[in-house]
Amino acid sequence: MNTESTPPVFLVDELPAGPRAVLDGEEGRHAATVRRMRAGERLTLTDGAGSAAECVIEAVRPGRDAAVDLLVEQRRHEPPPRPRVVVAQALAKGDRGELAVELATEAGADAVLPWRAARSVARWDDGPRGAKALARWRSTARAAAKQARRAWVPAVLEPVGTAGLAAVAEESALALVLDAAAARGLAELTLPDDGDLLLVVGPEGGITGDELDALTGAGAIPVRLGPTVLRTSTAAAVALGALGVLTGRWS
Repeated sequence: MNTESTPPVFLVDELPAGPRAVLDGEEGRHAATVRRMRAGERLTLTDGAGSAAECVIEAVRPGRDAAVDLLVEQRRHEPPPRPRVVVAQALAKGDRGELAVELATEAGADAVLPWRAARSVARWDDGPRGAKALARWRSTARAAAKQARRAWVPAVLEPVGTAGLAAVAEESALALVLDAAAARGLAELTLPDDGDLLLVVGPEGGITGDELDALTGAGAIPVRLGPTVLRTSTAAAVALGALGVLTGRWS
């Protein structure tokens, strides 16, 4: 998709109530100094929860406290996606986890659940290091949602172990575990129209037998996308593309 023909998106805590607004702080500096936007250009404000305001720039105030003065032309609200797709992404080494979040967000994921899988090379503790890693995933989701011009920013949830993931699977309308050795293909399944659709992506080393037993015991269904084995950083995006075709959600 060519995003150059659509206005850039900026995230705000709350949309303006009146006909005019000021975009300041980090987002204002980005618009004024990084993108070098000018009066007369258009941009979109969103709260990341479905509401957006289409605006035209009246004035740009550069400098240390850069800000952009806006005229609100139109407001819109996108209802919550149905079904809601939650990607349970196994922790990955280096920047592969962040790449997985970026691609899944651009492909339409509604939430990302970090999974502490047994074979994950990356290890997130409950201290500052784990909090820093989680913050990077959340920042990545925000940036990717803006890049994709999304009105909904996926929530990146607190990490879970396999027992926690199994509990999420049990509560979902449908839970799928990506498994290249699975007997059933994604296209063979009947997908829900509502509720949560959980998509489990394992680590580079694969899901262990015990983990698969725990997930299938909670009602999850192993599925394959095709004859090839995908990297953990790209599997969710490929699966989301297939789900979009099957459900028509992104048509």
